[in-house]
Amino acid sequence: MTVASVSTTSPAAPAAPSTATERRFRGLWIALVTPFLDDGGVDHAALAALTARLRSAGVSGLVACGSTGEAAALSKAEQRQVLETVLQAAQGLPVVMGVSGYHLGQTIEQVQALAAYPQLAGVLVAAPHYIRPSQEGLLHWFRAIADASPAPVIVYDIPYRTGAVLATDTLLGLASHPRIAAIKDCGGDMAKTQALIADGRLAVLTGEDAQIFSTMALGGAGTISASAHWQTERFVELVRLLEEGDLPGARWQWQALLPWVQACFAEPNPAPLKAVLAAAGWMRNVLRAPMMPASEALAERLRAWVAEGELRQRIS
Repeated sequence: MTVASVSTTSPAAPAAPSTATERRFRGLWIALVTPFLDDGGVDHAALAALTARLRSAGVSGLVACGSTGEAAALSKAEQRQVLETVLQAAQGLPVVMGVSGYHLGQTIEQVQALAAYPQLAGVLVAAPHYIRPSQEGLLHWFRAIADASPAPVIVYDIPYRTGAVLATDTLLGLASHPRIAAIKDCGGDMAKTQALIADGRLAVLTGEDAQIFSTMALGGAGTISASAHWQTERFVELVRLLEEGDLPGARWQWQALLPWVQACFAEPNPAPLKAVLAAAGWMRNVLRAPMMPASEALAERLRAWVAEGELRQRIS
């Protein structure tokens, strides 16, 4: 595939994201797991059923092939097949596709290939991992990809996976690009989060589940959550209450959900989550190496939650 030429500067006088685009990236989005068969292949039947279940629970949208979806362990062909399954089962619910890498030309090719899916709501793009470029290099990376993208771009700020820290000024610079509409905020810097919310050009979606309450209470647009696969309706209600400014009601809901959120990330994601979904009969408890299933001790506690049909007040 021919890679389109890209400039080293952003487009002249770019327009801010449209109101429709800003509304699109709000509320509760689910960072989908990728179910696997016992032989390690993708379980498309389980993936379609999971997508339909989450759609019926009232989520705002879905993200395929992110870190929760073990995208790094999927071939490019498998990633496209996962996207196709999710798009079909979503039945019009917005779907975002995760894209990552460290070779700019190849990453642009991946993004350009997504033009084959005009229904795609957006593309989630992380900084190049391993390279650790300068802030100017990060500006070039995201602008070049956004120039080539057929869909709005969500910047994925997750330095503990990529090794690249996006400075506040860099993100504010990216906010002026007409195709960069939102950020999945895993940066771990609340001052930066507040600055982006105050600026208002990017929809700020927290990617750290433990920060859903705080980010949305500060005015963030929503969340891209892994833990909301389980107890989804309660997370939908939490987000609704936060959007309406009902902090006492949201606080009560959040305090009940927090033990589950903590357990979901007690071991590397998505191992605890898959243990719960397997215990519920939604998929097999299979991950691709080097990811390993949750420890038996944690899995036993999670299975007890499923059997009881309610959240415990503490993990121990």
